[in-house]
Amino acid sequence: MQFHKRRQSIIFEQQPAILSSAAIGGKKESEGPLANYFDRLNTDTKFGQKSWEKAESKMQELALDTARRKVELQYGDIDVLFGGDLLNQCIGSAFALRPTGIPYLGLYGACSTMAESLLLAAAAVNAGYARRAAALTSSHFASAERQYRFPLGYGGQRTPTAQWTVTGAGCCIVGQNAPHGPFVRAATVGAVTDWGIKDANNMGAAMAPAAYATLRAHFDDLGCAPEDYDLIVTGDLGQLGKQIVTDLFARDGVKLGSVYNDCGTLIYDLQAQDVHAGGSGCGCSASVLCGYLLSQLAQGKLKNLLFCATGALMSPTSTWQGETIPAICHAVAISAERR
Repeated sequence: MQFHKRRQSIIFEQQPAILSSAAIGGKKESEGPLANYFDRLNTDTKFGQKSWEKAESKMQELALDTARRKVELQYGDIDVLFGGDLLNQCIGSAFALRPTGIPYLGLYGACSTMAESLLLAAAAVNAGYARRAAALTSSHFASAERQYRFPLGYGGQRTPTAQWTVTGAGCCIVGQNAPHGPFVRAATVGAVTDWGIKDANNMGAAMAPAAYATLRAHFDDLGCAPEDYDLIVTGDLGQLGKQIVTDLFARDGVKLGSVYNDCGTLIYDLQAQDVHAGGSGCGCSASVLCGYLLSQLAQGKLKNLLFCATGALMSPTSTWQGETIPAICHAVAISAERR
């Protein structure tokens, strides 16, 4: 099986197909501009469960079950699943997968997990190690606030740079030899980037340099440019982080212009919904990709998409100890047709 590796990037010769996808969201997401692109929305933030953490696992169960039902697969038809979340030891994913029997490789890429899991699922299928592989992740506003910031009962004020963790989950199932796309054409593996940001309420500034570095590597490795894509979308940088990426490229003489957007600014109405700088969390880029973006590819409204999910590789302990916030970004090139 042939493949091409160019420093940080991979070209998938077989161009694995995204066979199906599913996006699950909560109450805040049901009030946003992308509500119609979710497969299921629930105004109950606990999704009928006893805790927010159990609700996050339930969202993953629903996303996986919905995606596999769309293509009439049984759990046993999925050879491997790559997944993760923001909870300690990735319990959201592990607990969700207990009843499925699917071989599981747990990941922690923070909010970059959707791109990381999709990249690895495509790599496994492209290499012939799996006929079908799944990519799965989630986040929950309340579980993330409890773990990383303050319990909701404290009623703490949020700074203008703060973002709203999306209550959502996304799942893609990737397979071989499919006649229809979208198709995963290439990917760029990010490197850990740290520009010294320490403010845990400013994830956009912490992650933007990683997005910039990965995009530069993608363009350099593959000899392409922003205009080769109909849309380049980063994951949950929000309003501030998106502006930083735009400014960094402008410094290089590259205008991203209207071809560039961010999942954190797409998923909510930043004026009407009180989300400050925008959306964040694993479920942000996951639900935007698995709902809105893949539907745009399927409908022919987009032909070439560069999906670049970003993650802040911090923990509560590192924040309490005064550490800076390293970040990472992985990019996945997806096309409506085989090229």
